[in-house]
Amino acid sequence: MSMDFVINLIENDDHRASSSGSMRKECPFIVTIKFASKADIHHLRQFLSGSQVDAPMETLQVLSVVLQAASSEMYNVVGRSFFHPQLGQEGELGSGIDYWRGYYQSLRPTQMGLSLSIDVSAKPFYEPILVTEFLAKHFNFNFSSHLSDQDRLKIKKVLRGVQIEVTHRKYFNSYKITGVTTQPTSELTFTLDDKKKKKSLAQYFCEKYNIVLQNVNLPALQAGSDGKPIYLPMELCKIVAGQRYSKRLNERQVINLLRANCQRPQERENSIKEMVRKKNFNGSSLINTEFGIQVRDEHSLVDARVLPSPMLLYHNTGREQWEQPRMGQWNMINKRMINGGRVEFWTCVNFSKRVKIDLPFEFCDQLINMCNRKGMVFNPKPLIPIRSAYSIQVEMPLKDIHKQCVAKLKEIGQEGKQLQLLIIILPDFIGLYGKIKRVCETELGIISQCCQPHQASKLNMQYLENVALKINVKVGGRNTVLNDAIQRNIPLVTDRPTIILGADVIHPQPTNVSSPSIAAVVAFMDWPEVTMYRGVFSAQPSRVEIIQDLYQSIQDPEKGLVHEGMIRELLIAFRRSTNHRPHRIIYYRDGVGEGQFSQVLLNEMDAIRKACLSLEDGYLPLVTFVVVEKRHHTRFFPTNHTNRDQTHQSGNILPGTVVDTQICHPTGFDFYLNSHVGTQGTSRPAYYRVLYDENKFSADSLQMLTNNLCYTYARCTRSVSIVPPVYYAHLAAVRAQYYIKGEALDSGSTSRTLPLIKDNVKDVMFYC
Repeated sequence: MSMDFVINLIENDDHRASSSGSMRKECPFIVTIKFASKADIHHLRQFLSGSQVDAPMETLQVLSVVLQAASSEMYNVVGRSFFHPQLGQEGELGSGIDYWRGYYQSLRPTQMGLSLSIDVSAKPFYEPILVTEFLAKHFNFNFSSHLSDQDRLKIKKVLRGVQIEVTHRKYFNSYKITGVTTQPTSELTFTLDDKKKKKSLAQYFCEKYNIVLQNVNLPALQAGSDGKPIYLPMELCKIVAGQRYSKRLNERQVINLLRANCQRPQERENSIKEMVRKKNFNGSSLINTEFGIQVRDEHSLVDARVLPSPMLLYHNTGREQWEQPRMGQWNMINKRMINGGRVEFWTCVNFSKRVKIDLPFEFCDQLINMCNRKGMVFNPKPLIPIRSAYSIQVEMPLKDIHKQCVAKLKEIGQEGKQLQLLIIILPDFIGLYGKIKRVCETELGIISQCCQPHQASKLNMQYLENVALKINVKVGGRNTVLNDAIQRNIPLVTDRPTIILGADVIHPQPTNVSSPSIAAVVAFMDWPEVTMYRGVFSAQPSRVEIIQDLYQSIQDPEKGLVHEGMIRELLIAFRRSTNHRPHRIIYYRDGVGEGQFSQVLLNEMDAIRKACLSLEDGYLPLVTFVVVEKRHHTRFFPTNHTNRDQTHQSGNILPGTVVDTQICHPTGFDFYLNSHVGTQGTSRPAYYRVLYDENKFSADSLQMLTNNLCYTYARCTRSVSIVPPVYYAHLAAVRAQYYIKGEALDSGSTSRTLPLIKDNVKDVMFYC
């Protein structure tokens, strides 16, 4: 079934630089409407009651479109969110970027029926100002002189795809920017329609519109296609309001946006209620009358319970050997690391110009004292003297340090050994962090610890303690361990050899079309203690979510075998480390959208099976496949904001709060877990979806395991918001992304090939 319609649209040709008058012509379009599917409410009722397994997505989509219809006409749509200055306070982020407040809306099937999820948020938008004003704010350009080619490329990158409207005509024509001219407006010439004479753009606007352009040194904006370009002077173009800014924000903008989004729980709850009141779903004739949908305007009251924090074990030489965290946090006072690492050969290099000359020495002394007090064995004397260096070419100082260290080790009779740790005080331009890491970890085989100048200058005890925790795991130590792991008391983990995997895929910025996506997988190597993780990663086609190299071996023509499939490599390393092959696999997978669940499960489970069978015929350990979602909009608020038995002093719900009924999936195995304490803003619980479970976990055992693991994160003395294997996989993927960026800086291009990590670095948690 289909119907065709002929639609005539009027095209106005007055926007092109032309000597002729304006032309208006009709352009006919044929619009075809075809039958796609029929919404079936009966199937939806069956699904919500648990009688049907598959969700009727078409029906849910229809209902979602109905609920969003009015908002789509009134507000700016970004995905499932709606933004407009009328929806709340707006403000400046800086550099020509504003933020607008809005709300997210999603219809979800739950155990108690259809649930409408509403949350408030703020997003960055282009400030609706003249393009010249925007460039002055964004780049601090001086328009009195010619811009360099590099400046022109910056302008093209930030403005490409932006919608602008011209100000030199009574009626506003809008165009999408496709590029920037190489010549300034004073030199840019074109042939008029009579093809007899060339004119510059500046001359054309003077004669045609009696406008004398002020910024003739600037290039012109280009709209239209390359075959029929439209040239527009920047000073006569205004950015159309309501355009989302999707490029990377700078540090100041990120801070300002976080402040705009940061609301205490009670404030956020009131904001959501006010947004629902403004929206007035039941006052809409489309929603209420034509489709008969009623929306309850109160929050849903759900049952929750609070899981206890686990007992943590430290070394028995400390004054305190045990720790039972309260409110998701604890400290290392009177405690020593369960396994302190050894650092015999180290040095420090300072790339920052801002710090005092004696700060690197003072910082290293304080840090070494902290490491030794906490149970490490840290040689107080550097292998070669601490030095400062220029950051213009970081490779040369790093390679020179490596060369000097090799010579010094040979001199003291330690030939064959190498520098274990390089402490680096970062330059003022911290964008070199990735380049430093790549050189250290892929070329020189040095484990490095980078510190920013303002952090090193504080010499704060909490900061030094956190750095000591990171260094310990980087050199092969362990900070703490779950007492239940030592006692072999973790169900379905410590009774038989079990490997816990974490996997994540991170993608490049939306505007980056050339860089690959990075997949990373980590697995712990110290069963049954569950603390030390090994990580591997791989590049794959941009924005592909399914991990490509879980089983497939990766070969490089120059470097040979990169890895033999990430799962296979980790299984081999686990057996080498523990002398056991895993009987069970618990696979925590991050970053998967609900629409990709079945595809990711099918492909990645198949890869896990093949990896196991490739090691031994018939080897099929039992697998539990859990997806971890953190980018959702479900928030929990205490029923009584003043009751300290229900809330943290920040107003957030207590760490360990778990919800596994009512608002969860009608037929699935899932739960929300708020494993951390939110000290700023409103806590966001992690949402765990069990897609496949051969190990037959009970809800209690999987929830307790997940919550307890959140207390083993190596970088701090706090429980974290998502299970550490996933957290580590994300850190490993980010580190690999830095390697690619570093190579891009050197070669001017990007590729899918990742540099190899040196073996001595790969064996420890270098990404931590």
